[in-house]
This record gives sequence, C-alpha cells and structure tokens, in this order.
Amino acid sequence: DHEMASAAPEKKGEAKVENKMKQIRIEKLVLNIAVGESGDRLTRAQMVLKQLTEQNPVASKSRLTVKGFGIRKNEEIASHVTIRGKKAEEILEAGLRVKEFELRRRNFSESGNFGFGIQEHIDLGIKYDPSTGIYGMDFYVVLGRPGYRVARRRRQNNHIGKAHKVTKEDAIEWFKTKYDGLVLG
Repeated sequence: DHEMASAAPEKKGEAKVENKMKQIRIEKLVLNIAVGESGDRLTRAQMVLKQLTEQNPVASKSRLTVKGFGIRKNEEIASHVTIRGKKAEEILEAGLRVKEFELRRRNFSESGNFGFGIQEHIDLGIKYDPSTGIYGMDFYVVLGRPGYRVARRRRQNNHIGKAHKVTKEDAIEWFKTKYDGLVLG
C-alpha cells in the first residue's frame, strides 16, 4: 500500500510533465532564390545556396510563359534547397538574426508553417564577392510534431488528428518561446 502511494502521478509542488509527442520541431527549412531568368545569374544564385548550405540546390522551372517578364514555360528561373536537422536550425537562426527576430502575423500559415524573406544574402555572414553579386532569398520553415510520419509513410498510412496538427497559434507561440521572437500585427 505504501509503495503505491509513492508512484502517484504527480505531487502538488511538481509541474506537469509535457507530452513528448506534442513538442514542436523543425521538419525542414527551404531556401529559395527566385532569379526570374535562366543563365549566368541563376548559376551564381545556385553557387550562393551551395556555399551557404553545402548541399546541391535544385532548379525550379516556370509553369507558364509570361511575355511581360520575358520567361518561357519550363525555363529554369529559380533555385531552392531543402535543409533538415541541426543545419536547418543554424541557418534559420542566422536568417532570423537578419530580421532581428521580428516576424509579422501574416508570415505564419494556418497549417502552422512560416516563411520570410531577406533582401541581401551577405547579411547571413557570407563574404561579399563582386563576381557573384547580391541575392535576396526566401526562407520557409515547415513545423511538425513526432508522429507526422504516419501521414507520409507508404504502408499503413493514416491521418493526423486535429488535436495533433500544428496550428497558426501553436507556431507563433513556439517562435516566441524558442527564439524569444516578436510577432507584429
């Protein structure tokens, strides 16, 4: 009887232990440089991404022809790279430092992801190279919780319950606590 009492779920003074499965984490970070044309500028933008991430970037093609912009369908006009794990956290931190850890409410999507852009890649700490030029880039962060694989796996895949999905409010709260960030109206 005495042993059962010591295994009580919680004492009055202790804080409730948070559920491990509810912890929000960065699934991936996508960096995108949209050049708007193929050729030399796109190649240089890809060099910037490779230098920053030490990964090979992928070219994105245009979906349709826009005469006003001078682009054709299937022409390579942008470049992006997906980063996961520790490296994603480091690069995201550098990007947020440029933004002074300030984001707007509209930067957060309803599905609990967020994105922002920076004007100059040299703000991230990369040395300026006149032959390369200066490129702006978009950061897009996909947040998730343990157990999200259930929806993506091939065998026995299933839906993620509403209570387990990351909401806009969850994402904003996570950003404020993890990065001590400021979210403006």
